[in-house]
Amino acid sequence: MKYKSVFDIIGPIMIGPSSSHTAGAARIGRVARHLFGRKPEFANISFYGSFAKTYRGHGTDVAIVGGILDYDTFDTRIVDALTIAKQEGIKVKMTEEDAVTDHPNTARVIIGDKDDQIEVVGISIGGGKIEIIELNGFSLRLSGNHPALLIVHNDKYGAIAGVANILAKHEINIGHMEVSRKEKGKEALMVIEIDQNADEVIINELSTLPIVQQVVKIHD
Repeated sequence: MKYKSVFDIIGPIMIGPSSSHTAGAARIGRVARHLFGRKPEFANISFYGSFAKTYRGHGTDVAIVGGILDYDTFDTRIVDALTIAKQEGIKVKMTEEDAVTDHPNTARVIIGDKDDQIEVVGISIGGGKIEIIELNGFSLRLSGNHPALLIVHNDKYGAIAGVANILAKHEINIGHMEVSRKEKGKEALMVIEIDQNADEVIINELSTLPIVQQVVKIHD
């Protein structure tokens, strides 16, 4: 079940009007911001399905940019997010896409700066809940509701065991874990939702593993 209480269905404390089109969009944008790790210089946002048809009227545009600015769903600055982004030098481009997607509330977000960029695909599944289903071409399933580690690594035996051993040593419990790869023996992505935030000591230790290329954490 995706919903654990009536509050998941009603939705979170938020700037309206819609939990799926506003709160969900804000959370997609905010997860993208956390994955990128800093304020971007540009944001290219593509809307699909219902998002594409109603994003202006339902506030999806200001919500997703508010998330990229690292605003929570209830932050009143969301209503002025487009203006604030412009003032902060973030170039925002929005596109309405005709392609049919598996979920009607789908957004593709590309944010970056002169040094790097990331591409995130997220869906808003109702009640303000979301799933990130793609990151830089990797398929995944990330709710954004729990602390998580995203580990880019070489697709070799022992990778999962090495990461799990470090987490066990630091008494970090794994709530959900999955691995995605584009091609056998090449680059892979490990997505681990955990019960508590991982501190920098753990991140640094994971980064020293020979098979690990990059570690990104999403915190509460």
